[in-house]
Amino acid sequence: MTFDTTQLAHILSTLRTTRPLIHHLTNDVVMNDTANMTLFFGGLPVMTAAREEVVEMVQAASALVLNIGTLTPAQVETMLEAGHAANARAIPIILDPVGAGATQLRTDAALHLLSELRITVLRGNVGEIGAVSGMGGAVRGVESIGSDTDPQTLAREAARSFKTVVAITGQRDLISDGQRLYGVDNGHIWLTTLTGTGCMATTAIAACAAVAPDAMLAATTALAAYGLAAERAAATAGVQGPGSFKAAFFDQVYNLTPELLHDQARVVDLSDLPATA
Repeated sequence: MTFDTTQLAHILSTLRTTRPLIHHLTNDVVMNDTANMTLFFGGLPVMTAAREEVVEMVQAASALVLNIGTLTPAQVETMLEAGHAANARAIPIILDPVGAGATQLRTDAALHLLSELRITVLRGNVGEIGAVSGMGGAVRGVESIGSDTDPQTLAREAARSFKTVVAITGQRDLISDGQRLYGVDNGHIWLTTLTGTGCMATTAIAACAAVAPDAMLAATTALAAYGLAAERAAATAGVQGPGSFKAAFFDQVYNLTPELLHDQARVVDLSDLPATA
């Protein structure tokens, strides 16, 4: 079914106008890239990780990112404190269960956060979402190997189980709240050649969720814009590999307009189709 992209353009326009503060407890490996992606999308990043100040920082933020990429048990406790403060203020929490399924520590940490906090969007690859949902997921390091479950079924059922919006990123991104199911076909294979593209997609979702009350539309906006910027970067003159692609990708995110998103987002509404379609 065709999808009206007008609302996506409106969310991106609102984000660029309001510039919300996005608080991150995130992956040390790509923290700088994550901060820059927040800026280029239109938000303002803060990467405070000290347990003594996360609650205070949440008071000023419009969304919270929890990313377990460089996980420690102490970090989980800090995330819980920040998350409870975010829930008390009713600001969105975006959880990225990086590497869930690769070790028991990661899987348990993701499940603990999901059980203790009201998560607005759970964003991961098919292996990570399959692992935390108990529907079968294989991860090597932080890379998805796959899931035993059809991705459309996985997105819907995980969303119902955790009572949240689930965004599974891949060749076709899938976003579901348990009832609705959207597919985003924007993107480029070169995203898989860079470290942290999943983490950056998570912060893009957080930035959009900070200004859009419908988390489904926020996640769809973010992933369509993210994928479209990647497509445009790959087509840029002089881009020959991952290094030049990364620079062009950041430029394309920064220069992406709501009008371009409206005209070139490739989103399909899969809500009324069988899960295996």
